[in-house]
Amino acid sequence: MKHLLLLSFLMITCSGIAQSATGYFDKAMKKAESGNTKGAIADYTKAISMNSKFVEAYQNRGVAKYKLNDLTGALADFTKAIELDTMNSDAFTGRANVNYKLMNYDASIEDCSYCLMMNPKDYIAYNLRGLAYNKIGDKKKSCNDFTKAIELGSKSAIKNKATFCK
Repeated sequence: MKHLLLLSFLMITCSGIAQSATGYFDKAMKKAESGNTKGAIADYTKAISMNSKFVEAYQNRGVAKYKLNDLTGALADFTKAIELDTMNSDAFTGRANVNYKLMNYDASIEDCSYCLMMNPKDYIAYNLRGLAYNKIGDKKKSCNDFTKAIELGSKSAIKNKATFCK
């Protein structure tokens, strides 16, 4: 009887320690929401180590790395999310943000354009693409994108249009 109780206790303890990829992902989400970005990255990494095709974990880890200004890491995570799900418009927007910050404006424009093919109402992608067009000197396309972003509800595009489209 003692052995049976001990065995039951060990099984319950081990099952409590064993965590699924989804469990780590959920923990990471809570940590990210509470501002513990480094802790979130660690848990997203654990989720990915258990499920190497966990698109959302790569994408969210990319967002977290971007927040910490780990642009190389964020770029790699967004790229992996896109490789695993070529229809993930949010990953394209995330990668476009990273490329913009890295001054890879043509790549940023390309990623925003892919995003907009999938989600033509994404005012964030229009606004970001407008900023990238502005950086490469294409004022007409820049202002057109700011106008479209404003039509779709972007507040920051109003400021950008006022600044860059005089």
